[in-house]
Amino acid sequence: MRAICWHGKKDVRCDTVPDPVIEEPRDAIVKVTSCAICGSDLHLYDGFMMGMRHGDILGHEFMGEVVEVGSENRKLKVGDRVVVPFTIICGECEQCRRGNFSVCERTNRNKAIGDKVFGHTTAGLFGYTHLTGGYPGGQAEYVRVPFADVAPVKVPDGLTDEQALFLGDIFPTGWQAAMQCEIVPTDTVAVWGAGPVGQFAIRSAILLGARRVVAIDRYPDRLSMAAAAGAETIDFDEESVLERLLDLTQGRGPEKCIDAVGLEAHATHSVDSMIDRAKQALMMESDRPHVLREMIYACRPAGILSIPGVYGGLVDKLPFGIAMNKGLTIRMGQTHVNRWTEDLLRRIVERQIDPSFVITHTCELEEAPRMYQTFRDKQDGCVKVVLKPH
Repeated sequence: MRAICWHGKKDVRCDTVPDPVIEEPRDAIVKVTSCAICGSDLHLYDGFMMGMRHGDILGHEFMGEVVEVGSENRKLKVGDRVVVPFTIICGECEQCRRGNFSVCERTNRNKAIGDKVFGHTTAGLFGYTHLTGGYPGGQAEYVRVPFADVAPVKVPDGLTDEQALFLGDIFPTGWQAAMQCEIVPTDTVAVWGAGPVGQFAIRSAILLGARRVVAIDRYPDRLSMAAAAGAETIDFDEESVLERLLDLTQGRGPEKCIDAVGLEAHATHSVDSMIDRAKQALMMESDRPHVLREMIYACRPAGILSIPGVYGGLVDKLPFGIAMNKGLTIRMGQTHVNRWTEDLLRRIVERQIDPSFVITHTCELEEAPRMYQTFRDKQDGCVKVVLKPH
């Protein structure tokens, strides 16, 4: 089959690789009909995430048709259309029973490495670093899905791939980011980053009843998309984010702040961001936490910081004393996708939201290497790229 494989920094290729096969009785093989390039994939593309190996198949946002099932899989049958969450879960360990699916205790097949790096292992993830199991990803014609009798979400008749695809990652990620904020009708919610996760966080905050949502970015197409949802916008290249947020909130700051950026913050006009870039180049720091610092300063005392943006290692000069003295609550983590999918699927079916709004580019699998760079540089108004392997 054809698949998008990682070969080093800014080097992804469409290679011919062996077809996946059933390895365990609970497995399924899915013929991929749609997949997507995620912002987290760019962390791999840019070389910021350790634990990658030449030839690793990328991609963790995918859906398709079941073409084979293992002997003990009673949930799926050949012909089912499914969305596959990016978190691989067993459904049986203590964390899964609690609904903490992104920290499943059993599915990281490189658990010893995960324990050493993270303190305790996370769940296995598709198409990501070997710190999270090194499972082949979904930017491919076919995928082996382990524990496929637990996580896959069956797609009802009448929904297109474009409407359903993002149930596997960015829709529940944006939703969890907003849910972590405990939004009440008087809240101002500030969202740093108007990329795909930020767009869903914005719409989720609005669906959950926030009085005002503010989107912070520098790309006009992304800010326009956020404004179309009802958000006010701040272009951080044109004005001070802190001053503008104070102005919008009568000097109090937003009650809730969401970091939908993560380790590759692209601010260039601040001293701290320039220092981050220098330290990153010298391997003295792995992540650029400009957004985290700005949120801590901006957030109203006793407010909540929600962090869906991915961080991979060490950050520096974090004003933790300010967070402590302001009494801020910080909530973060990879998404517990299956905690939210039933509710979000219902909202799609009932037409509360059509997730396909975020798609700006659709192309064949072979075009993925070029589209990685397009997405990386935000060219041609790129917000979300969908690939069609079949």
